[in-house]
Order: sequence, then C-alpha cells, then structure tokens
Amino acid sequence: MAPGSTARVLVAAAARALRGVDCADLGHPPTLARFPGAPEPVRRAAVARTAGRVALPVERAAEVDVERVADWFVDQYPQRRYPGVVLGSAHGAAVHLAVALGVPWLPAGFEMSVRWKDGVVDHPRAAREHGAALAERLLRGNTDVHVRQVHCPASRGALAGATVALGVRWRCLPRAYARFLAARLEPGASVLLLRDARTWPVRDDGQGHSFQVGCPASGLDPVDFHPDSPALRQVLHSAGGDHAHWDPPEVSCAQALAENGVEGGFERGAREWAGLRGHPLRRVLFPQPEVLSAATADLYRGWLRAAGKTGDRLVVECGRLLDPWQVVRAGLVPYWCENATRRRVSAVEWWLAGSEPFTSVDVLPEPPGVPSPALAGLPQWLAVAAFGRRRRAVDRTAARGYPVTSVPTRRATEVLRNQPYDLPVPPPLRADAALAALRASGSAHGLLVG
Repeated sequence: MAPGSTARVLVAAAARALRGVDCADLGHPPTLARFPGAPEPVRRAAVARTAGRVALPVERAAEVDVERVADWFVDQYPQRRYPGVVLGSAHGAAVHLAVALGVPWLPAGFEMSVRWKDGVVDHPRAAREHGAALAERLLRGNTDVHVRQVHCPASRGALAGATVALGVRWRCLPRAYARFLAARLEPGASVLLLRDARTWPVRDDGQGHSFQVGCPASGLDPVDFHPDSPALRQVLHSAGGDHAHWDPPEVSCAQALAENGVEGGFERGAREWAGLRGHPLRRVLFPQPEVLSAATADLYRGWLRAAGKTGDRLVVECGRLLDPWQVVRAGLVPYWCENATRRRVSAVEWWLAGSEPFTSVDVLPEPPGVPSPALAGLPQWLAVAAFGRRRRAVDRTAARGYPVTSVPTRRATEVLRNQPYDLPVPPPLRADAALAALRASGSAHGLLVG
C-alpha cells in the first residue's frame, strides 16, 4: 500500500480509536512540501527521487498479494466480538460512524504507488501504457481485483510524472474479511456498506485495468482536463509540464464510478456472505463526500446530546488530519472534508450556515503540498472558523506555508489533545438508530439508505 494513502490512514485511525488510543504515532509520507525554499525545478527533481524511494519498484509489481493486504487491514483491530462492521469507500466520516457504533471499518480497496522511471507529467498516454503493463503483472496473481489508474497532476503535482497511482478494488469479499467477520461479529450483527457514487470518464478495455485522467478529488471537472483548458495549463505549469504535449486517450465510458467507488462484485459478495449467516446488510450511497460528512456530524450531535453532553463544539477535519479517539474523548462533533478544495470547504460553510450554531469551531486544514487553481485559500478556512460563537480557531501549524507545506496526521492529535475532557464516552449507537439519523439528515441531499 502507498505510504500515507487514505485507506491505510483511516484503518489505522479506526483501529486505534477502538483500542482507546489516539493517532499520535501517525506521520505523513514525503512530499513536495519537504523542500519549501528550493526553486521549483529543484523541488520537482527532489520529490521525484524521494517518491521513487518509497514507491513500489516496477519489478515487484508481480509480487503484490491483495489477500495479504486484506489480512493487514483486519489484523489492525482488537480481537474481540463486534456488534457490526462498516465496509466500503474510503471516507473519514465512515470511520467516525464506525467508532460511534463501536465497530471496525474496512475498505473495499487500497492505493498503490509504483515507480515510473523517465515518466513525464504531461503524457497521459505514456502513463496509461506504463500502468497497463504494471496492472498486467499484478493481475496475474490476483484475479479478484480491478485496477483503476489515476493520472491527475492537479491533485498529485509533479508526483504524477514520477510514480503511477493505482487504485486496487476487490471484485469480491476478500477471504481475510470473510474469516474476520465470521470470527468477530456477534450473532445478527449488522453490516453497513457505504458507497461513493461519484462518476468520472474512464478508458476501460475490459482487461481488469482502467485509466482515468483527473479525478473528483482534484476539485476540477472532467472538462478541465481538456488540452485547451486554462485550468490544465496552470496545473501543468506548476507540475513542470507543457499543455502542448497533453494528449489523453479517448474514454470508453463517460459515467464510470470514480476511483473511490465500490465494485459491484464486492457488494454482491458481502450481501451473499451476510445473507447466508443471518447478518442484515444495509447500503448507504452518497453522491458527494460532504453529504455523508454532514449527516454524520448531525448524527454525532444527536448522539452526544442524548448522553447529556452539549454537542456544541465542532472540529472540521481535512484529509488525513483526523483523530477519531480524541473526538469522542473530548465530546466533539466531527465534520470531515475530503480535501482542501474550494468545493469541499464551501460545502462545510453551507452546512454550518444551515445548522444550529456551535459555541466553538476548530479547523484543521490539510495543506495538499501542491498548488492548484481549485484549492480553497486561507480566508475561506477562516470563514469556516468564524461560525463559532465563542471560539474560532484555524490551526496555525497547518496554515503556515499553506498550501505547499505538509503536516503529519499526528498534528490533528496534538491539536485535539488540548480540548478539555468530556468523559465518559456515550454508549455505542445501535445500527438501526444510526441509519435512521443518517436518513433523516441526508435524504434531502441525496443520501440513500437501503
């Protein structure tokens, strides 16, 4: 798995929370932000070397064993019985939901980063050829996965020319998951499957590998990756590329599930497994990440108030800057932003504008480490904090040098440790109560619970 990948960080955070431990030991992989004072060409060359050292060598792609990855995920969790499990798309609010339920969260896929020697950020066709060869090696020994390659200089910057990003998605329930659930779920425990319903144009030739130029997480639209797009020119210039060389392959499907989607075979496998063993499976679809974030924040507020707490202190997390254990320890309401793009930050502003006011709002903006025309500026993050009636705080460490600096996951822990204790933690939510709360809060915004 790629160091610092979303799925890896979220599993680590969820497992620690179920042990009653925070994320103080979680760091961050090297990025462009390690070289903030160097000229751009020097920074790009340095980050290419650094990324190459932590990425998987090409010759080892055939050695990847996706079942061992699934084993690693389940081995993170304490060995006890659970009243349920949350599966599906990588999303910070899904982890907060799992912690409120007192259950594990398991992803439907994971991310890999593989070296691309002599790669170029402005040649998506070359990226696809290199990625297809890597996927072919990986798929020889792993027939039950689909490999989605994402070439996105807007979200990865110069890294898109140094490494290839591969999203590996299971097309069935991994055997390690099935063994874990059989051994660890209580009788009749609920299985919640959360699915990101966003779509994106892809090239898929039906060989188990698909290719995607750009991504929803970039904060841009598919049209912004057209060769004539002003946004693309700005992105490629920042990443050391030239828009004149940009010639992406034609797409074969204009509305395929984006990289964070769940394969249909994974859902069928989970449903069949649950049905045979008497575990009810409920599915939650969200059209945009902020819909699940807002519904989960509303759920937490109700959960805290039902336990006699105020539910009036909010923490706005971003990307890898989260700590579920510190959230429940301090009795906070968590709202998770997928990243620092204007769209995601605007969404939390709209949610706050329509919510009952919070006495305090703490904001943890994760700097992406790369510039982009789609990013929210610091004034927009300050506007989010301004919704707090008494306390309004944007983390200064994260804000310093934003957006091209970078901070480790443990920074969220350092900030949240300063919040006063609000113990005991409320008793775990029941799955039916959680689903009812999600439906009540999110249905008007497209959240589907079925």
